[in-house]
Amino acid sequence: MEIVRNDDGSLVVPVEAVRTHDTDDDAATAESAPTTRVLHPGEGGYDEALAEWDHQQNPDREPAVSTASGREEAMALVHEVATSEDHAVAPAVEALDDPEAAGEALRHVLVGGVPSVDGFAAEVAEAEGGDPLPAHQATKIIGEVLAELDG
Repeated sequence: MEIVRNDDGSLVVPVEAVRTHDTDDDAATAESAPTTRVLHPGEGGYDEALAEWDHQQNPDREPAVSTASGREEAMALVHEVATSEDHAVAPAVEALDDPEAAGEALRHVLVGGVPSVDGFAAEVAEAEGGDPLPAHQATKIIGEVLAELDG
């Protein structure tokens, strides 16, 4: 089963069935439990699931490599989306000089998980001004940008 990204940024992820052992005959059985779980930005495992979702979109893509110019564009893009009144992603992505480099930089951030997202948010605040975005908000914006780039 693949990870599904909803329009609100939440992810539907597969959950492994819990296995138990019957005491009578020692046979292993799977309990009837949900087979999926919805993760929202900021929840444990969200960043990793978003990175996996992104990988599912193009499994043949090489590992993400962040360049200085791509990271600068990615930081400006995240700041622009976060501070705009309507949080519109599409026009911000269209204005990029190098969408591929910005996307690769954002994928590189995701691969590092929450510490990487926190560090990136701090860099954005330092470069663009303002307070650092909470990791869940930065991750949600990154997911929206990657969805727009891959759309």
